[in-house]
Amino acid sequence: MLTDALETFRRLRALPWCRRAEAELRACGVATVLKPDKLAGLTTQQREIVTLAARGLTNGEIADRLFLSPRTVASHLYRSYPKLGVAGRHQLRDLVPER
Repeated sequence: MLTDALETFRRLRALPWCRRAEAELRACGVATVLKPDKLAGLTTQQREIVTLAARGLTNGEIADRLFLSPRTVASHLYRSYPKLGVAGRHQLRDLVPER
């Protein structure tokens, strides 16, 4: 039901209601549909970190590869989740296309 409401809000361009519905869906652990331009809303470093995390790398492995600290990687991921409309790392695999 809430996903239907989200689609209606998107169609009506009711952005505050879209954000509210997306937040409620995330709280329930439901991924909202990723629009193709959502990855473009991330910084270059966030996009790279999200892509590597989606491939199954740990924060430590990502940190080693990008010469960052694991804490910085965790911070980038934490800030990326709301932009992508996901509740956690386990949902990234479904959002990032494989290359």
